[in-house]
Amino acid sequence: MKVVSLNVGRPREVEWHGRTVRTSIWKEPAAGRRRVERLNVEGDEQADLSVHGGEDKAVYAYPSEHYAVWAKELPGAALPWGAFGENLTTEGLLEDGVRIGDRLRVGTAELEVTQPRLPCYKLGLRFGRDDMVKRFLASGRSGFYLAVRAAGEVEAGDAIVLAAADPHGVTVAQVAGLIAEEGGDPDLLRRAAALPALPEAWRDHLRQRITVSRRGSRA
Repeated sequence: MKVVSLNVGRPREVEWHGRTVRTSIWKEPAAGRRRVERLNVEGDEQADLSVHGGEDKAVYAYPSEHYAVWAKELPGAALPWGAFGENLTTEGLLEDGVRIGDRLRVGTAELEVTQPRLPCYKLGLRFGRDDMVKRFLASGRSGFYLAVRAAGEVEAGDAIVLAAADPHGVTVAQVAGLIAEEGGDPDLLRRAAALPALPEAWRDHLRQRITVSRRGSRA
């Protein structure tokens, strides 16, 4: 497992459907080592802190393995590393094998997997396609967010080491699936809702789903 590319970007203003949008979804590969702190990677900045960034979404990772699939599904689209707005383009880490709460040592930093990505309309802006968010969600290729548990330095080529596997065993793909579907396996819902590393808003949403499911079963 390794970092294929380390990508950063600053906010820019882009015209989209007749209005000006401020976004940081354009990322470019960064040369050399960059400091990874509590809220972001050195040289990177979130444009709208009401929905992006924060401790639970300080770093976004996206598997390089998905790029070949997207190239087939989006013929003619430019797909440089960082095209999906990720800070870390990775190799060897896929959503169905990465668990919420896994601790990863990357360079001299330690990161914790917190949640899958639910994209906003700016992903469509990035690709110039109104259907991109829907396609991304349907694909199951969400990537995942990371919290910085120990600051350090990272660069392209660094090994990614599993420092500690989360004992609950709930994967990024499983949580993304629960969010995407209305029902969901009751046992998996309970396990996911109890995950310490999953942000409180996600856990609260899942707990509400459990309550609704229980009421429905009694009706």
